[in-house]
Amino acid sequence: MTDTTDATHTSGTADTSGPGGPTGGTGTTGTATPPDGAGAPLIPRPPRPAEAGRAAELAALFPALHAPQYWAWGRYDAQFSTVLPPDELVTNIHLVGFTADDRVVLCRDERDHWFLPGGTREHGESVASCLVRELREEAGARLLGEPVWLGAHRCVTDDPVPYRPWQPHPEKAWLWGWAEVTVDSVPTNPDDGEQVVEVRAADPAEARELLLRGHEAWWGELIGLALELRSRPR
Repeated sequence: MTDTTDATHTSGTADTSGPGGPTGGTGTTGTATPPDGAGAPLIPRPPRPAEAGRAAELAALFPALHAPQYWAWGRYDAQFSTVLPPDELVTNIHLVGFTADDRVVLCRDERDHWFLPGGTREHGESVASCLVRELREEAGARLLGEPVWLGAHRCVTDDPVPYRPWQPHPEKAWLWGWAEVTVDSVPTNPDDGEQVVEVRAADPAEARELLLRGHEAWWGELIGLALELRSRPR
């Protein structure tokens, strides 16, 4: 479910079980082998020279995404990186989901806000379980393959308490990924989440346009990054 206080629908990002499915080949840099198959993000290690060069290349291609940000809704200073954070910092997972005809799955809620499906991890929930649950709740969708992690926003707030009691504080992370999906049902719309009134598989250009109606430019670059990494060998 998408938290109602998140910035998915303001000027920042959503604190949603948004922004995991099982750990797959990663489109990120500076990561190590996961200790198990639980679908957690990989523990970061210092990037190798080639990886650092790739990260710099992606930062140049998507400057708005990589620029320092301030998310006023949660008083967060946020910085995107293709280096993945430790699992214990990840509170939110979001997905750029591609259908078989290369369209991007978006959701629209009752306030007419478009967003990428995803949301907040529940207490003790794995990244994999969170992503599966959120796709079903918000998009009526399921994974067709393992997600590829694009990167994450590392965030620090000066709020005195965490958004939820079990979450890390004052630092947390939003994890972003892409995966092949199918929309084969309707959103389950749990009572404690936002009510999704439309799920649309849009071509990437339209998906960018819809997201940018209520978000900053870097949301469009998230789709661009997903398209770029999806086109490269993994």
